[in-house]
Amino acid sequence: MPLAVFDRAPIAVLVTGGQEHRLLYTNDAFQSMFGDRPIGAPVWEALRDLVGQDTLAALDEALATGETARLDDVYVTADRGGGPHERLFRMSLSGIPLQGGESGLLAVVQEVTAQTAAARRMRAMEKELRRLRRRYQSIVWAGVHGVWVTGPYGESRESQGWQRLTGQTPEESLGRGWMRALHPEDRVRAEEWWDKAAEQAVSLYEVTHRVRTRDGVYRHIRFRCVPVRENGAVVEWVGTSTDVEQEWQEERRRRLLERAAAATSDITNLEEMCQALAGVIVPELADSCHVYLLPEASGGLPHAPVVTERVASAVREGLPRLPTRRKEYHTVDGALVRAVRLRRPVKLSYPPGRPSFSCPEAVRTWMAEIGSHSLALLPIVVEGEVAAVVTTGACGDRPPIPCDDVRLMREMLDHAHDAVSKALRFRRTQRVALALQHSLLAEPPHVPGLELAARYQASPTAAEIGGDWYDAFRLSCGAVKLVIGDVAGHDLAAAVCMSQVRNMLRALAVDRDESPGDVLRRLTRALETLNGESTATCVLTRLERDDEGVWRMTYSVAGHPPPLLVTGEGEAHFLQDAGNPLLGLSHDQPWISAAQPLPPHSTLLLYTDGLVERRGEDLGDGLERLRRCAEPLAREPLGRFCDELLTGMPVTGEDDIAMIALRVPPEGRYEGVAS
Repeated sequence: MPLAVFDRAPIAVLVTGGQEHRLLYTNDAFQSMFGDRPIGAPVWEALRDLVGQDTLAALDEALATGETARLDDVYVTADRGGGPHERLFRMSLSGIPLQGGESGLLAVVQEVTAQTAAARRMRAMEKELRRLRRRYQSIVWAGVHGVWVTGPYGESRESQGWQRLTGQTPEESLGRGWMRALHPEDRVRAEEWWDKAAEQAVSLYEVTHRVRTRDGVYRHIRFRCVPVRENGAVVEWVGTSTDVEQEWQEERRRRLLERAAAATSDITNLEEMCQALAGVIVPELADSCHVYLLPEASGGLPHAPVVTERVASAVREGLPRLPTRRKEYHTVDGALVRAVRLRRPVKLSYPPGRPSFSCPEAVRTWMAEIGSHSLALLPIVVEGEVAAVVTTGACGDRPPIPCDDVRLMREMLDHAHDAVSKALRFRRTQRVALALQHSLLAEPPHVPGLELAARYQASPTAAEIGGDWYDAFRLSCGAVKLVIGDVAGHDLAAAVCMSQVRNMLRALAVDRDESPGDVLRRLTRALETLNGESTATCVLTRLERDDEGVWRMTYSVAGHPPPLLVTGEGEAHFLQDAGNPLLGLSHDQPWISAAQPLPPHSTLLLYTDGLVERRGEDLGDGLERLRRCAEPLAREPLGRFCDELLTGMPVTGEDDIAMIALRVPPEGRYEGVAS
């Protein structure tokens, strides 16, 4: 039938085509109601101001099932000339064949705003009526199938309504046959209790089981029974059963939302937060749950392949886990990219173990192993872009995840949205900060006759860029200078100041051949002039070999923890003879330097306070702890020396750590030592 026959129909008509519901046609009445709409665009885009998630879900279902659907309450806030106001529509959906063999939907839309005026005045009464109706239905359920009598060990003797509820025949329910209508997991629990029922000293037994109804759906039924005793022995049980499905669903919803809120309330780490949410979903709502992060620049993702990072994984007990590989490649025709493109939940069903869509090979192998037969994918939108996708799955005997549970999972994610958004921003900022910090840290130079190693460890609890730095460079005369420093603060301003201090110190150190104390004196004067509010700590050392081949060091300390010298015999002490005030503070006294020979096989360590400071503890305790930790490492390779200090010292993680270490080789082995 040509669509033009609907042009002058008095009721609004639209036609969509394909799985994405592309808008193919609107008649005059529809355009009169809502104006012209872009033909060829998906409905969620073309009718963005008119359709919600429920309407989109109804379109999906009608197209998938081929059955006619009717939506009675479609609320739209629209402007008909007198300003925006709420309008109510009814919509019927039915399948329609299109040219080229494509399937589509014919939607007939009728405005019923005027008819609802009286209904709104009675809403309170209708709400009360619905509540009374639910009560009546519960009473009816209890009255129809609610009374039964069993023997002392649960053997069915009489029942009223059980057959009507479950579809079992009286013969099938006799004895313990009634238990075959219970969910397999609940059946094991019931059999264990009834095996000991006659010996149980209980006056009232109450339990809720999942019961398979005659239409194959499980409902939650509450069983209550009391024992009948003769001469002190239980001869039978008399009980009732009540349908509590609605009550159970509401309780489960409340409980899961509370658990999801608790899972994200005290966690700032994104991976831990996603893992906690996955642990709430499994096994209550799904057999598996995985959370995938998308690349940060995701603007072009809907039409291109994407490599995701899997940051959380949870599976039901007894199921194998996905391989530990965290990066996964998803093609354009894959389920995950489809969810990103649609920006709403996607449900997929397929033969057990044989997904009908493209997915990474490791995932396909795992799905075949567990017998996966359905997925529900939920995108998480942050600041207008899909930042992550939560994939949940069902396998084995578990039915596909119902729409109500998909809505519940979406509600859980909505409640956690602010926390997840904050964690995502924190994670992205931390990565940028770390990259910028490393770009400002120089590689130690190659110095024949010396071995150098440097380490930097960013704080895991702070997203801002720190002010810690180290440096090492050679002078034209052959001397080597080592620097460690820390600018006050832990933010972008501290990093900018750190960069300025580092560059000024380099320039001043090569400008003149003078002692480290004199270089720091000129540096603090420059800081006072150029940036009067900034302060910093620093250790500057100058190393050179004398005529006898012995390495000697001159050093100066400006408010910084003292250098540590560890001999080859494992004796360590701090160098504290060249203390000066903080950089950036006025100081009229001369800046002092001190000299220190470096014996063969000794190790010099410069470090920042993050390695030794702990909140509420005297700095001397941290220094002593460092000395004791460094002495046994005197003969270890220099790289391992630094790594063992980072892992062996009980640091708080509240501050960054920078360190640079120098090792003097054994006597006679000065040539060809790599940095």
